[in-house]
Amino acid sequence: MNGINPEGDQRKRYAVNEIFYSLQGEGCWAGTPMVFVRFSGCNLCCPFCDTDFASGTRMSLEEILEAVSDARPDVRRICVTGGEPSLQLDDAFVTGFHAAGYRLHVETNGTHPLPEGIDWITCSPKSDFVDNAALALTRADELKVVYTGQNVTRWLDFPATQHLLQPCSGLNTEETAAYVCRDPRWRLSLQIHKTLGIR
Repeated sequence: MNGINPEGDQRKRYAVNEIFYSLQGEGCWAGTPMVFVRFSGCNLCCPFCDTDFASGTRMSLEEILEAVSDARPDVRRICVTGGEPSLQLDDAFVTGFHAAGYRLHVETNGTHPLPEGIDWITCSPKSDFVDNAALALTRADELKVVYTGQNVTRWLDFPATQHLLQPCSGLNTEETAAYVCRDPRWRLSLQIHKTLGIR
């Protein structure tokens, strides 16, 4: 089904926290309809994390594809998030979703390598806040830095098409916006899904 090897589907089962349809709430694609696949588990413990990703259901690739289609069959953009998706994301997942006609976006803390072929990579580094969170990624489409007033100049050297600053849990929006105004090499990222009261 969908160009996937059924034998391979039975070998690998991914821990999935939830699959749902919504609008992308932040970053360059804010406001874009997507189906979200949230993987369970994370290798970091960020002090401001507001996502419940601990629980999960083991699902084959075929089951995930079916759930994504059930969530919204006419939407072909998928955002893989977590937790930390790089702990589970592999070549089979990317190949399977591409074969089924999807474009894959991934949101990662960047501490582990990602498989090739992902259509859009959002890296949100956490080494400003957590020990042992050095980046393993060497590039991203967008680098989204959570801003709490720290020196972020060094992040401009990271190869990315877009460099975004995002307020920490919306608590310092004015401060973050003011910083972006002072240094227009950055763009402001806001969590509009929280303002709208959606997932």
